[in-house]
Amino acid sequence: MTLTTDTQTSIENDIVAAPEGTLFRFATAGSVDDGKSTLVGRLLHDSKAILADQLEAVTRTSTERGFGGESGGIDFALLTDGLRAEREQGITIDVAYRYFATPARSFILADCPGHVQYTRNMVTGATTADAVIMLIDARKGVLEQTRRHLSVVALLRVPHVIVAVNKIDLLDYDEAAYREVEASVRLVTAELGIADALVIPVSALVGDNVVDRSERTPWYAGPSLLELLETLTVIDDLDERGQATEAFRLPVQLVLRPQGAVVVAPELKDSYRDYRAYAGQVASGSIKVGDSVSVEPGGGTSTVTGIDFAGVALDEAFAPQSIALRLADDLDIARGAVIAAVGTLPPITRTLEADLFWLDPRPLAPGARVLVKFGTTVVQALVSAVTGRLDLTTLGVEPATSLAINDIGQASIRLSRDLPVEPYTHNRRSGAFLVIHPQDGATLAAGIVTAPGEPTRAGDGSGAGSEVSP
Repeated sequence: MTLTTDTQTSIENDIVAAPEGTLFRFATAGSVDDGKSTLVGRLLHDSKAILADQLEAVTRTSTERGFGGESGGIDFALLTDGLRAEREQGITIDVAYRYFATPARSFILADCPGHVQYTRNMVTGATTADAVIMLIDARKGVLEQTRRHLSVVALLRVPHVIVAVNKIDLLDYDEAAYREVEASVRLVTAELGIADALVIPVSALVGDNVVDRSERTPWYAGPSLLELLETLTVIDDLDERGQATEAFRLPVQLVLRPQGAVVVAPELKDSYRDYRAYAGQVASGSIKVGDSVSVEPGGGTSTVTGIDFAGVALDEAFAPQSIALRLADDLDIARGAVIAAVGTLPPITRTLEADLFWLDPRPLAPGARVLVKFGTTVVQALVSAVTGRLDLTTLGVEPATSLAINDIGQASIRLSRDLPVEPYTHNRRSGAFLVIHPQDGATLAAGIVTAPGEPTRAGDGSGAGSEVSP
């Protein structure tokens, strides 16, 4: 792709003008018919993030379907439920991503399905979220699917959990009914180890406490949903010293060489033939020109001589920017390698313990041969043992020897190649992986590393990882 001068200038202006930490990602979750899509639609509508022609089309469709009520004749769910099957069945099937902005912050939201059959989609939407809004129907309270989604949120260590007790208008804004649901929520979140869950009474249909605080809930003194979203901290926020809170990680997706159609920084055009850079999305942390980095596999070290972003040379880059790094040394680096801040790579291992969100109809049993994808690296692996399954009723782990679809379980995995594996609690992005079927390529599970196995050598050492049979 070739960038025009106007486009490049626009990118440069955005880089200079964009305040740090202004992008916030959040997802919605909950059971079927709890009102997730309606809440998202109301949020977009009341924050003035809907184009006039889109609003007109949704209003027309709503009228044709006889939709009325206090929402002014608008079915807000139509703003996010884009698939024909979703509109016909009145349920959300796929994750719907939407972008909007307020004067305080920009947002990327993921409206996730509530049906148990689409738990895999909910896992996808929550994986990169700074916050999850868990909706609960005020009339129904905490359901099994609510517990399942909260368990996923707890295991994924989503930084912020907001529980929106929806349809409070159908209970005539009764405080006692709300407090009963709130107490149930507090009990479940405490059992799951979710600290500081925020609970808000809302009406997605009418708009109470969504963007503006409602006068119909005088007994609730907290902020509205949007006020919370505008003030919560972001995963990639910097600390008080201006440093990234996690170590730098760049999974290499592509090696850029002159023979390809690649965009380079203007100052490099004269030396284009000598250009070599390693492109990918920064998984965590930050990097500056002059920083020392190490590479795995191989254990080599070098110094960053340049950072390119869409043809613009940067002095510094942060997660989750997609960049190309230029290094001082000509190292053997290919797709799947990890470039990290020197001295921060974890010990190299070929075994790990993990929590798995099993997403495939085919059950998992010990001895299964699979592919495991860490970042841009895909290796063969063997599931050596299934050690437990989460009981959604008691929220405890029960013994298990297999996992079925939508189970959340524990397993031991042996990799075919040494990798720098780190716990999910240490690095939320580097500690996550996918389990893939080796024949048909289906995604079998999403996994998070709970504990790396015995190290085969120290991190940031020398020598490539050895190839072994899983």
